[in-house]
Amino acid sequence: MTSDRLVVCASHSPGKERDVEQLQGRRFRSALDSAAEKVRQFDPDVVVLFGGDHRRAFRHVVPAFGVALSASILAEGGHPAGGLDVPSALAHRLCEHLLSTGFDIAACRDIALDHAFAQPVRDLLGELAAKPVIPIAVNCATAPLPTARRVADFASEVGRFLDGIDQRVLLVGTGGLSHSPPSLEVDAYDLSDEERARIIAEGMPDARNKIRPDWDAEVLDAMSAWDLETLIHLVDTAHTRAGAGANEVRTWLAAGAAGGGKPVTPMVYEPVPEWITGMAVATSA
Repeated sequence: MTSDRLVVCASHSPGKERDVEQLQGRRFRSALDSAAEKVRQFDPDVVVLFGGDHRRAFRHVVPAFGVALSASILAEGGHPAGGLDVPSALAHRLCEHLLSTGFDIAACRDIALDHAFAQPVRDLLGELAAKPVIPIAVNCATAPLPTARRVADFASEVGRFLDGIDQRVLLVGTGGLSHSPPSLEVDAYDLSDEERARIIAEGMPDARNKIRPDWDAEVLDAMSAWDLETLIHLVDTAHTRAGAGANEVRTWLAAGAAGGGKPVTPMVYEPVPEWITGMAVATSA
């Protein structure tokens, strides 16, 4: 028994929500709409969403990997708070499988997640509760981070668990590509929302100049060929070459590995300085 899987990887950015007139990132938005149409046609039974935490859900204790058994979404970017329909029994079985195969993951209950998880769900599915979603947190923000090899091995084990369920599974990797958010460049684990906003506002002009299209192109090329060794090198050097936010490409590596290591082909790449990020969408089909 093997589940049918679709992989979608997409950048996220709070700037996308602030651009209410949708004047920026138009090529990215168009590709995201096309990816959402692929998701509608695929009609997944369950979504496994690999996302990073922006030091909101995990501040004092930061697991390398966490599987949510229940979760909500914070009010953010003009959107109200909401709930995710987490299939707790299936998520519990996933935790048991991972623990039995040597991955000491955190089983998380009632965690409040931010736009890293909310934005791809809304963009690809329309509503937060449109489909059952298992959020899997990968530490991309608070050093020390899991190595790329460990991320790939972990996600491959998630894929082996999915081999045992007879369901259509959408695998999502969210974040990246190159960007260096001011709030992640400082090693402060317990910022208030006010302090976070001040740091972001002061650092935003410089952050707009930190997009690295050359690194982004290398990542997209490696994803499209599923060149695992190159991806591992690019992930492990992400912060140095492409900024603190580029560490989120771990989620792309995870989604692709859980999908069976098949090519994940770019639909678009668009640097959007106003969003301080190299934005891209890629899918496995």
